Order: sequence, then C-alpha cells, then structure tokens
Amino acid sequence: MTLPLASVTRTMTVHVSIPGELPAPLPAQLHYDVHDPYAVRLSLGAPVARPVDWVFARDLLAAGVHRTSGVGDVLVIPLCATRPRVRVVLRSGAGTAVVAMPMAEVTAFLRQSRTLVPVGMEGLHLDLDHAVAELTGRDV
Repeated sequence: MTLPLASVTRTMTVHVSIPGELPAPLPAQLHYDVHDPYAVRLSLGAPVARPVDWVFARDLLAAGVHRTSGVGDVLVIPLCATRPRVRVVLRSGAGTAVVAMPMAEVTAFLRQSRTLVPVGMEGLHLDLDHAVAELTGRDV
C-alpha cells in the first residue's frame, strides 16, 4: 500500500542580497506540508547548512508570482526580465534581506503543493483538536 504524499520540498539555488553587499548564491528549499496547509517554509542554507527558516502564507507566495504582495516582515515581488524571478523581501530586527528565486522553480513548487491540497481545501487538513491541545497544554 502506498501512502499519499504529505509534503513537497523543492531545492534550488537562490541569490540573497543584503544592503551594501553584492548578491550571494545560497542553497535553499521551499517546503509545503499538508499538516500546515496554509503555510510554506523557505529554508535558507538548506540542505547544506543549518537553515534559517521563514514561514509565511502559501497564498502570499502565489499572489507574489503575479503582483507585489504582502506587508510587514515578508513581501513577494515578481521580476519578469530576461530571467524571470520571484523576489522575497524578508525583514526582521536584524535587518532586511532580498531572496531572488527562479520563477519556474516557484511556480512548479506551487503547482505541486496544489496537487496535495487544492486552494480552498486547506481547512479540511487542519487538526483542530491537536491545535487546541497545544494552546491549552492538554493531551489530545
């Protein structure tokens, strides 16, 4: 018996820019898990080094492929030039970084995530009993 896939991971090389520095290539992964159906995780440095993880909405990433999206700590901006890219602007108290990812990799990742959980069906994959137990400190 084959178990259905519960997650998808896409490994790629991204280019990270911080103010005053030249962009640097860095291994990275985009990860989607049906147990957290509204979110994606961007792991910078993975799988080579101990990653720095950013978690944000799958809908934000999907919207950012077409138009500038987001406010606050995460912005997603499409860049359609000779080499189409998706730029993810990450902000924290430590500063700002811009992560440029190949558009084709991002759209392929989103397509794979939608085969696991179609848009609009995320709520069917939530384990509310587990979430309430974690929030209240009780066993399920």
